[in-house]
Amino acid sequence: MTKTFLAYAGAALAEIAGCFAFWAWLRLDRSVWWVAPGLLSLTLFAFLLTLVESEAAGRTYAAYGGIYIVASILWLWTVEGHRPDRWDVAGGAICLAGMAVILFGPRSG
Repeated sequence: MTKTFLAYAGAALAEIAGCFAFWAWLRLDRSVWWVAPGLLSLTLFAFLLTLVESEAAGRTYAAYGGIYIVASILWLWTVEGHRPDRWDVAGGAICLAGMAVILFGPRSG
């Protein structure tokens, strides 16, 4: 379970950083050179998701969604300086609950 959490946490950071690099280039008028580390970061994101033990890629990605949402809210606060409101926190908690059901729910067969 620790390996799964670390893979998801690393993937979330890599995906958000990679997407933010494109955001910075296209929306914040930063240099096109932001794209190169963004692409490397997105490659790392995809690799890290392959480390999660699961019999189905779709289930891995679906469960990852909850981690990604919470990490995005933390990014909003720590990097962009916007404090999450109660709706951000509630939504993140609901997503984590859904992620837990997908990832840890008993499977038949």
